[in-house]
Parts: sequence; C-alpha cells; structure tokens
Amino acid sequence: MTGYYDVVLGLIPLAMAGITGSLFAAGFELTTAIPMASVVAVGLIGHAMFVRAPVDPTPTDAGTQRNAQSEPIQTAD
Repeated sequence: MTGYYDVVLGLIPLAMAGITGSLFAAGFELTTAIPMASVVAVGLIGHAMFVRAPVDPTPTDAGTQRNAQSEPIQTAD
C-alpha cells in the first residue's frame, strides 16, 4: 500500500520533469524553467518534512492500562 511519503517521493521527479518540460514548451529558457520547477519540488519536500512530519507511533492509553493490569502483584514473602 502506498503511503503519503511514497507519493511525495514519486511527485518530486515528476514535478521537476513535468513542470520544466511544460515551461520549456511554453517558451521559457531552461535556465528559468528548472529553478521554477525546483521551487515546487522543494515545496513538496518541505511539506513532507515540516507540515506532515514523520513521527514515531506512541502507545495508546488503553494499551498501557491493559499492560499494567495484566501484570501480577508479587509479594515479599
């Protein structure tokens, strides 16, 4: 199953090639089209890193309560 970050990794070269090609076909020079396309690619990378940052999964409260209740109490006999 493809996740968000897989889609972002696919969109980075697609944005670079597609936008550069479209701008070049529209009459822009390559020295202008490539930096303009890279702004979109950097925006995708920035969104993936900072807006929707990857985080470690945290245990749920229900799971920690269940583990605490299932441990037997040991006496000092």
